[in-house]
Amino acid sequence: MKLYSNSLICNILKYIDENICNKITINDLEQKFFYNRFYIMKLFKKELKITLIDYLNKMRIYKAIMLIKETDNSLLNIAFKSGFYSIEYFSETFKNIIGLNPQIAKHYLKQTKKITSNQIEVINHAIIELYKLKQFKEKYLLNEKPNILPTKKLTIFK
Repeated sequence: MKLYSNSLICNILKYIDENICNKITINDLEQKFFYNRFYIMKLFKKELKITLIDYLNKMRIYKAIMLIKETDNSLLNIAFKSGFYSIEYFSETFKNIIGLNPQIAKHYLKQTKKITSNQIEVINHAIIELYKLKQFKEKYLLNEKPNILPTKKLTIFK
């Protein structure tokens, strides 16, 4: 017997992926999916072993890292494109997740300035952890139970 991923969590993960650069609150999820916020948060933690807020912040920082690598945008612009509405909150969250401030990470990712080997190790480790979380999410979504429509026509009269 195959164990499937929870369909509610799969739908929430897809919604987050599609709206990562927008403001997403637990109220939004509660209204969109018609479940109580506490149930959503508890189930998310149970299924993914990470809180919803931590997951959302880590995926936004992952997006920010990709934008830093692929564009020449300012950190303020990258913060907004990653779903952060304050450069201060972006910087604080970035430092909490990556271990270094975004300016140092940008120098490393763009190779514009020398940074210490310790800083390189910290950044590389953090990026690997974010990538592992992203891979875990992809595997989780692959395990979603397929929506199979009934093959027999249902009738009221027999």
